[in-house]
Amino acid sequence: MEAEKCLQKATPAQVTEKLVPKRGGTSVIWLQFGFKTSDTEQKEAICKLCHRIIPAPDANTTNLFYHLKKVHEQEYTIIQQIRSKESGGAVVASSENKYSQPKIKQSLAQCTPYEKTSQRHKQITCAISHYICKGMAPVYVVEKDSFRNLVKVLDPRYVMPSRKHFSKVELPRLYDECRAEVEKDVSSVLHYALTTDLWTSRATQPYMSITIHFIRSDWTLCARCLQTSYFPEDHTGALLAQGLRDALESWGLQECHLVCVTTDNATNNISAMELNEWERLQCFGHRLQLAIENTLKGLTPASTKQAVERAVGVCKKVVSAFSNSWNRKRELTKAQAALGLPQHQLITESPTRWGSRQLMIARFLEQEKAVSQVLLADKKARHLVPSWQDMALLESLNKALAPLFEFTDALSGEKYVSVSFLKPVLHLFNNDILSRKDGDTELTQAVKEGVLKYLNEKYYDPTTDNLLDMATLADPRFKMAYMKEERIGFIKMRAVAELVGMVGGSTAPESAQRAAASSSPPAAEEDPELTHPTKKKKNLGSYFKKAVQPSTHSTPSRASIELELSMYLQAPVPDSETDPLEWWKQHELNFPIVARLAKKYLCIPATSSSSERAFSASGNIITCKRSCLKPNTVDQLVFLALNL
Repeated sequence: MEAEKCLQKATPAQVTEKLVPKRGGTSVIWLQFGFKTSDTEQKEAICKLCHRIIPAPDANTTNLFYHLKKVHEQEYTIIQQIRSKESGGAVVASSENKYSQPKIKQSLAQCTPYEKTSQRHKQITCAISHYICKGMAPVYVVEKDSFRNLVKVLDPRYVMPSRKHFSKVELPRLYDECRAEVEKDVSSVLHYALTTDLWTSRATQPYMSITIHFIRSDWTLCARCLQTSYFPEDHTGALLAQGLRDALESWGLQECHLVCVTTDNATNNISAMELNEWERLQCFGHRLQLAIENTLKGLTPASTKQAVERAVGVCKKVVSAFSNSWNRKRELTKAQAALGLPQHQLITESPTRWGSRQLMIARFLEQEKAVSQVLLADKKARHLVPSWQDMALLESLNKALAPLFEFTDALSGEKYVSVSFLKPVLHLFNNDILSRKDGDTELTQAVKEGVLKYLNEKYYDPTTDNLLDMATLADPRFKMAYMKEERIGFIKMRAVAELVGMVGGSTAPESAQRAAASSSPPAAEEDPELTHPTKKKKNLGSYFKKAVQPSTHSTPSRASIELELSMYLQAPVPDSETDPLEWWKQHELNFPIVARLAKKYLCIPATSSSSERAFSASGNIITCKRSCLKPNTVDQLVFLALNL
């Protein structure tokens, strides 16, 4: 009967049924045998090769090996080879059921905390410090349970250091490392520009921010915040001038390499630049804002000025009415959907934000139908519905001012060249954007004329005009396209004179060093063989060999500099959207001397937005809950937030 069972063959239905592996099977024989799904007790093993049913009571594998040896000799040989290689290891029937017990040492290592001196512990601590500084998060975040649980889930072996460790050890260490990198960057700079401004914190503490701008040897425009230092003294021009000089001295920067300082129009900033005899460029954003404000204040006749003030006042009241009422906001959303208008919120004017008034007016005009519909339905707010006269005045203002602030945003970047755009932008204002056009109302024409007159007066003083012309000349996209004809010769002469000074000043130390090295005799005492040199026999060719003159790196002449400048000006003009720094990177070998002029002037920022960004970062750090931060800590945190 036992033999009959061994020879019993599975039915076709049984063959097609999927075979499952032996539960807990460790023998290699189970690679060739399986069980039907319905055989829950797994008593009848089925051969995967011939599909015969082989009894295997109590997981006994004797019958299975015997069947494989008698019927499938080749597979039996393979099984025996696998058994010989195992050396006592357990082989499971399927990779899905492969289990291995961890070693004791490995289990203990998974629950043992990292040593504080271990590399992994240092990496995680440094990453948390970087998150605190770059993300402008408070240091006490390391004490919050939610943050600790997050770190515990990511790596259970890491033990969080104390808050004091981060504030007293990690953040100063990170500041020292970052400062060393910035010092290394600025130490090799030949020409640089600055932006600076003053700011008062939430704790009514004054700070002075200084940002340096320069172009690296690989033609990358860089901006680094040098400091946001506490400035408790009176904000007079003399004290500001001294503070700026002290800041440059602390960073090892020489004033002779300073090209320009971009500031706002505060009187003390102007006085400080004059006392230090530093060239100053007025911030384009501040100038444009002042041009608009002065124009609106000087509108004539007085009735027009009053009408404009009333229309702007109505706009502010309407925006305030919607900002302070959730019901009106909800109804505005419904009205926007019914009228097919964009789902935009009204914008509130901010006196410290450039162009916020124009943005408020533009958004109000966009949502005027929805706003009027909501106000008319509210008995308490019907008096705020603007009249057609108010709407006409606001439309005239928006038509004159809307195109201007697009240029302010474009000129506020610090990662691309902006100063060379000022001349082309002013030319565009005069000839297109602010020129008289058909359909302009009297108010639109008056605003355009007032803004244009103010900008022309401020940007066409001799010092600023020379600076902008030199920056435009160094930009391969513009060169002399936006210069006045009578000034082209003068700018060329100035460019040549500056290049002669640059070339002569940079090559003199190198040539002196080479001359000193060539003229210094070798020390005979160090090499005894040199005291009595043996006379070398000459060959015939040595009599005809000419004496080799020592190679001297001669300074380029003024004529060669003029020739190179002329070749640069005659070179093809790239597309206006081309990056000028990328162009110079590709053509520096063709114009190596003129390239120095580009590195000098193209690093100047057109606006003082870098200082504004530093103050925005400071405001995110000195919050209501962190208003007692010490000035030195504020300086370090702002420095790390902007330079990491």
